Amino acid sequence: MTSKSTPLEKNLILISGRSHPELAKEVAKELGVTLTKTTLRSFANGEIFVRYEESVRGADAFVIQSFPAPLNEWLMELLIMIDALKRGSAKHITAILPYYPYARQDKKHLGREPISARLVADLLKAAGADRIVAVDLHTDQVQGFFDGPVDHMHAMGQLAQYVKNKYTTKNITVVSPDAGRVKVAEKWANILDGAPLAFVHKTRDPRVANQIVAHRVIGDVEGRTCVLIDDMIDTGGTIAGAVKVLKDSGAGDVIIACTHGVFSDPAAERLANCGAKEVICTNTLPIPDDHRFENLTELSIAPLLAATIDEIFHNGSVTALFDGA
Repeated sequence: MTSKSTPLEKNLILISGRSHPELAKEVAKELGVTLTKTTLRSFANGEIFVRYEESVRGADAFVIQSFPAPLNEWLMELLIMIDALKRGSAKHITAILPYYPYARQDKKHLGREPISARLVADLLKAAGADRIVAVDLHTDQVQGFFDGPVDHMHAMGQLAQYVKNKYTTKNITVVSPDAGRVKVAEKWANILDGAPLAFVHKTRDPRVANQIVAHRVIGDVEGRTCVLIDDMIDTGGTIAGAVKVLKDSGAGDVIIACTHGVFSDPAAERLANCGAKEVICTNTLPIPDDHRFENLTELSIAPLLAATIDEIFHNGSVTALFDGA
């Protein structure tokens, strides 16, 4: 006998880092699996130790790690977790990044700057990741930074459907926070029964972080319910300024919808007092209790992530989950 064959059995394992265990548990529940038992700890000097308490040999491993503060610690933890899987002979390693770190640094604005989003992709590849799943990247071009499959998932369908179910679409205007996201706003408008579009004209100083000046609204917003969309809210200054411009232009209720609630200080205070009727985000990032506010609504991204993992594991169509848009 010159060869030996065995039944081909695929084995899915789901692993969580320490940055957002609540989301990982939700995904596990959606998939009907339990999280792989993992020892994760930090030494006194900050070094991170990882050990899987179960065999990972030959498994299709999915590692979930999001990136709230301290972002750099969680990035290093993810790289070490992937390395441990590779050295444990996992067959295929997929990094699930609900929020992709350093995504805003996707190009050089001035000379002698890094392209950190590309560096993160290179680090993931070097550690041993075969595939990446991310939700609402800051720009689509980040997909091309990773030398392997990238599944770029979108929370737009879930967010827009929530708005559609709660507010009448007859008087809604979809508002892009800048001209660069008008294409995304058009997709929102299609879901919201062909709602009209507007955008806020603004300027940014590339030498000053988290500082953008909103100038005026392009489009008809007077007396209309405005859905102001963005991929992320960090300190909240930009979006709060856009709400003010909309209100000054005669807008009625303003609803803010974003995927990633980074909510760095003083975002909670700004969003609570900016005049928006409701702020909607997903749980791609954990929101501490002291960063929550009365008009905040949080939707779970776990069903989308679980469906994506299931399609990948069964060699199905990830694109079909968002109609190829």
